[in-house]
Amino acid sequence: MQNMQTIIDKINDLKKMKNAVILAHNYERGEIQDIADFTGDSLGLSQQAVQQDADIIVFCGVHFMAESAAILSPQKTVLLPEIHAGCPMASMVTAEALRAEKKKYPEAAVVCYVNSTAEVKAESDICCTSANAVEVVNSLEEEEILFVPDKNLADYVAQNSTKKIIPWEGYCPTHNQILASDIVRVREKYPDAEVLAHPECRRDVLDISDRIFSTTGMLDYAKKSTTEEFIIATEKGILHRLEKENPEKKFYYASEFAICPEMKAIDLNALLLSLEKMQHIISVPEDVRVKAKYTLDRMLAIKRSR
Repeated sequence: MQNMQTIIDKINDLKKMKNAVILAHNYERGEIQDIADFTGDSLGLSQQAVQQDADIIVFCGVHFMAESAAILSPQKTVLLPEIHAGCPMASMVTAEALRAEKKKYPEAAVVCYVNSTAEVKAESDICCTSANAVEVVNSLEEEEILFVPDKNLADYVAQNSTKKIIPWEGYCPTHNQILASDIVRVREKYPDAEVLAHPECRRDVLDISDRIFSTTGMLDYAKKSTTEEFIIATEKGILHRLEKENPEKKFYYASEFAICPEMKAIDLNALLLSLEKMQHIISVPEDVRVKAKYTLDRMLAIKRSR
C-alpha cells in the first residue's frame, strides 16, 4: 500500500506530464479538494476548465458535472475517476419522461437545474443554478415554468416569483433529510451562530434559516461576514473549505447525516488510477451536446446582459 504522500507526488507528476487540470467540487473529500487545481460548484468548475490550457480535465465530482465539462470543452478529454459516482436527483428525471411531461404543458418553458444529465438539458429551454434559479425564471417571457428535477428548489423559486411553477417530483436525498428540528437543535447549542442553508433543503428548513445560498454563496458570505459562528445546512464536505479559508471562525453541521456517498466515492487512489489509465472518459454525443450547450449558453447570457 502506497503512503499518501507517494500517491500525491505521483498524481502531481502525472498531471504535469499529461497536461491535466484537476477540478474538485466543494463536497468532495478534503484530500481531493487539497490536491485540486480548482475547487468550486459544478458549473463554475466547468467554466473554469474552458479557460485552462489543458488537454485533460479530471473532474472530481459526479457524472453530470463531468458531462457539463464535456459539453463546454468538447476538444478536451474529460475523466471521471469513479464511474459509479452519480447523482440520485439527476437520476430522478429522464429525457423520455420529460418529453412526456412537456406534452401536458405545451405553453410552459422548461427550466432545468444544472444537476441533471446532458440528455435532460438537451430537452430543456434554459438551465439554472441554485444561485440564479430565481433570476433565470423571472427573466423568461412564459408565465408557466416546468422546473426539473428538484422540487425543493422549484418551491424556493415559487416563493420568489409570480410565475406558475410546475415542479418535478425529484429531490436531493442529502439535503432533503436535513430537518427543521435539526436546525432548532443545533441553534440551541450555538445561539450566536448564523444559519446558512442551501435552497435544495426543504421549505421548513429554509423558513427558519438566516440566509439561503448556493455553495459558492456560502463561501463568499462566510469570508465577508463579521459573524464568527455558522450553522451550515448543506453537504458536510463544504466545511473543509470553509474552515480552511476562515480559520478564525467556527462552523457547525446542521446534520451529521448530511453526507453524499456519491461525492465521497473518489479518493486519492481513484484519482491516481484515473490519470494512470486515462479512466473513465466522459463524452456526450454531438447532437445532444449542441442542444445542451444552448441551454447553458442561454443562462450565461442573462448574467452577461446585467
